Amino acid sequence: MTQYALIIDGKKITTQDTFDVLNPATEEVVAQCSAATPDHVDQAVAAAQRAFKSWSQVDMATRQQKINEIADKIEANFNELAALITQEQGKPLQAFAGLGAGFEVGGCVAWCRYTATQDLKVEVLQDDDQGRVELHRKPLGVVGSITPWNWPLMIAIWHVIPAIMTGNTVVIKPSSMTPLSTVRFVELANEVLPAGVLNIVTGEGGVGRVITGHPGIRKIVFTGSTPTGKGIMKGAADTLKKLTLELGGNDAGIVLPDVDVAEIAPKIFATSFINSGQTCAALKRLYVHEDIHDQLCEALTQIAQGVKLGNGMDDGIDFGPVQNRAQLDIVRELADVARANGARFLTGGEEMSGPGYFYPLTLVADVSDGCRLVDEEQFGPILPIIKYSDIDEVIERSNNNPNGLGGSVWSKDIEKAKAIAARMECGSVWINGHALVKPHVPFGGVKDSGLGVEFGQQGLEEYTNIQAVHIEKA
Repeated sequence: MTQYALIIDGKKITTQDTFDVLNPATEEVVAQCSAATPDHVDQAVAAAQRAFKSWSQVDMATRQQKINEIADKIEANFNELAALITQEQGKPLQAFAGLGAGFEVGGCVAWCRYTATQDLKVEVLQDDDQGRVELHRKPLGVVGSITPWNWPLMIAIWHVIPAIMTGNTVVIKPSSMTPLSTVRFVELANEVLPAGVLNIVTGEGGVGRVITGHPGIRKIVFTGSTPTGKGIMKGAADTLKKLTLELGGNDAGIVLPDVDVAEIAPKIFATSFINSGQTCAALKRLYVHEDIHDQLCEALTQIAQGVKLGNGMDDGIDFGPVQNRAQLDIVRELADVARANGARFLTGGEEMSGPGYFYPLTLVADVSDGCRLVDEEQFGPILPIIKYSDIDEVIERSNNNPNGLGGSVWSKDIEKAKAIAARMECGSVWINGHALVKPHVPFGGVKDSGLGVEFGQQGLEEYTNIQAVHIEKA
């Protein structure tokens, strides 16, 4: 049985205590990981602090070059990384619409390449006879990264690459359910980076709490659930850490009656069920005008009936399992509550037999706000379809939710769609699409969906402090 090690100060460290990593498609052990202790976290932070002294002084061109070299390493190990993702997370290698493990690894390369084109230029705020004032962006120090189990490698890249690009050093702690691809990525990155710039500790939730409260860490970047994010915010308060929190979403899509149903149905299906619905910014509440409600339900049902579920390492698989038993139980419970309250199941709705945490792609009609399936983030392969008649009412309904990550409007009338989008309370709105995150566009949530943004220039700057330099001339 392969045991994956911690990586601290460029060295692999194995521990006596380990934990198993399961394949959610088979429930078999894929590998074992070393279980870090608080002392290991201290060692990793100390290594990152030592490395920061020199890494923070490295010029931007060198950092850009190193990030491109990391992208080269990911490309050279593409198949290995994709296979690790499929085995630990469950998403197929290719998957429906090509949105599988290969897509995730390819996205990692693309994000590295784009980030390596960015810069932090000095901004001149004043330059006259009285004086000159410059705004400089300075690295923070050690960044603590805590990543989830749904897109394990992609989100690690989203956290790590802008951090080291801006001169920071990193201690990353991946989900204990999906640590393998992240450990392998850190191994590869350490072939490029100086020792201590990027360290990884693996273990259960207690390790994350040590990172959150550690006095040697200046920023926490976390992607995951809202309750955990709130706990991290409390834990970081005593040391006044900077925070970037990308938390839960319950994204609403509003479909206007003027759409071409045949054209939009595949897009809605793909962006609702991407990664079997286990994506923060997936479309999770679909509001459809009564004039086309039945037609769109039928079109989505036909697509769902034609897809294939199974072990993502096999050929021709569109969708894999739910990643873990606890999440499967949540999906099943929400389906059962909806059924008990009169919901109509167009497809799916029953847990599948055999090994693995499989749940069929499920479409549910005759539900509305007030039903837990609509009000709560299901984070799985189940989509409620809600009929509406009045546009003002449905905008209010879509906003009447504690989450505010993303939303979408579907219409042929772009100006009308833009007007509706302007009224939606969420960090990102897509028109005739959904969940289309891009490396050059800031992404983040409002309300209970988080703090701060990732990506683009604004996301890069979240890894810096501002220093104003005043030069008096008079």
